[in-house]
Amino acid sequence: MKVILLQDIKNVGKKDEIINANDGYARNFLFPKKLALEATKDNLLKLQAKKDSQKHKKDLEIEEFKKQAKKIEDITLEIKVKAGDNGKIFGGVTAKEVSEELNKQYKIQIDKKKITLKETIKNIGRFSVDVKFGDGISAKLTLNIQPE
Repeated sequence: MKVILLQDIKNVGKKDEIINANDGYARNFLFPKKLALEATKDNLLKLQAKKDSQKHKKDLEIEEFKKQAKKIEDITLEIKVKAGDNGKIFGGVTAKEVSEELNKQYKIQIDKKKITLKETIKNIGRFSVDVKFGDGISAKLTLNIQPE
């Protein structure tokens, strides 16, 4: 019997996957526990519509990521910090501060987890950091760290 899984089931399959299950297993276990639906024509059409909707949402999300990546490539973010005479910063510039400054100066909201700093920036100067959006989309953001 063909069934559509409604949840991930260990050693059976993933959610929204169509599998062949034994009749007894489907009727006595999967259906009563609402873990699966019978793969009728109507249910298959609903599943296809759901998958199409998810794909459309994902495509829109990727387009938005590409737009943001293009914006970020063109930006040089100015960050003013307290520093000593030798160019060392008191504390350091973190991904959180970069995210906050990006939002404050350019109204671009990016989660600090998407900003990749190899280590906390502790000197004055120009730096390049990676912003990873996911789905293979990333951008280089140029930081210009200046003393106050």
